[in-house]
Amino acid sequence: MDIGINKKDREKISAGLSHLLADSYTLYLMTHNFHWNVTGPMFNTLHLMFMTQYTEQWTALDLIAERIRALGFPAPGTYKEFVRLASIKEVDGQPKALEMVRHLVDAQEAVARTARGLLPLMDKANDQPSIDLITQRLDVHEKTAWMLRSLLEE
Repeated sequence: MDIGINKKDREKISAGLSHLLADSYTLYLMTHNFHWNVTGPMFNTLHLMFMTQYTEQWTALDLIAERIRALGFPAPGTYKEFVRLASIKEVDGQPKALEMVRHLVDAQEAVARTARGLLPLMDKANDQPSIDLITQRLDVHEKTAWMLRSLLEE
């Protein structure tokens, strides 16, 4: 394989993207869970908002996994791998609506931190497609975190 990025750099970038995929999948699952289980006066607003978010996240999972594959490495795809690789922890029980929002803010910010941490390596390797993917993901996660934080203000 000769795409202009050496194997060592492709391997490091793929490993980083695997962590991003695990964080993203964990966020996806958390958001979908909250969509199904939210209750209270904000039900309709949050139910629809969470659906929009998990639908966008689902599409992103494929883009991240496909980038890992394009770099020549297998993408993680099991719960066991995702638990091992993710920085986001699962939420126990069924929190109240605003607590769900707080968990999602934290998770969105965690995904953004994971993504941002990959940029120096990608830049050094001259990997523009991965940089483009990360830049797009950062925009989505930072904007979503801001929108969710806005719901917590009084």
